[in-house]
This record gives sequence, C-alpha cells and structure tokens, in this order.
Amino acid sequence: MFAGLLAAQAPADPDPRPADMAVNRTDPRLIRVKQFFLERDCPAHAYAEDFITAADQHNLDWRLLPSLSFIESGGGKEAYNNNMFGWDNCKKRFRNSREGIYRVAARLANSKIYRHKSLDQMLFRYNPRPAYSTAVKSVMNSLGPADLVPEGVF
Repeated sequence: MFAGLLAAQAPADPDPRPADMAVNRTDPRLIRVKQFFLERDCPAHAYAEDFITAADQHNLDWRLLPSLSFIESGGGKEAYNNNMFGWDNCKKRFRNSREGIYRVAARLANSKIYRHKSLDQMLFRYNPRPAYSTAVKSVMNSLGPADLVPEGVF
C-alpha cells in the first residue's frame, strides 16, 4: 500500500522532450556533453539529452546550457532548488532539473534581455563580470566547435 502511495506522488515530467526533436544516441554533441560531465563527476551528465534538445528547440548554441550549468553549479554539484544555472541569483526554484533546463533555454531565446544578442552580449546580461564570459566560453570551447552536427544533418 505504501509503495502505491509513493509511486502516485512521483512528479510528472514537466517538459517532455519533443518527439520530433529526439537526440540520436550517436549525436556527437550528446556524446561530448555526457562525457564532459562524467569525466568531472557532475550529476548534469544525466541531462545531456535535455541540454541538446532544449538548445535545438530554442535555436541556441548547443554548448551554452551545459557550460552555464558547469560554471554556475559545477554541473549540478552545487545546484539549489534544482537550479543548475544560478538563475535569478539562485532564487528561482524549479520542480526538477529538467524543468530548469527548458525554462532557462526558453528565457535565453525569447526574453527581450537576451533575444537577438551576440554570445558576448548575452553572457554580459547573464553576468556582467568580465571573467564570467571568459570562463563560460572556455567551457564551450572545451566541448567542441559550435558547428558540430550529427551525421546526416547538413
């Protein structure tokens, strides 16, 4: 009886990955993000597919979300309130980490503050400290080139 009650209380996936945007398991971006986080023992490795899907869904550089999460929370090691991105000075609460990924991606793509900005302008809005932009871009570069695409995609 207890098991049934506990199972019924499990949260539903708040932002299921769009079926038409599923990431192929051989996508080199997915492999690199997962490997990057696994090598550093970061819990964010479990969300590699979500980082890629959210970036593709919102036309963001595929390296941006994992890089922000690494700089802000060590890839989820120091995340508070399921907020791997330090969003709203870590005050924003997300029901789970997946929700945080999709919400932050949507804000970066659609908010007047970030929309139509270059990477440097976007990062300055995110955190104006000069060293911040350098740190995020360093992680982005370690993940690979921006134009890395899955096989068969031109």
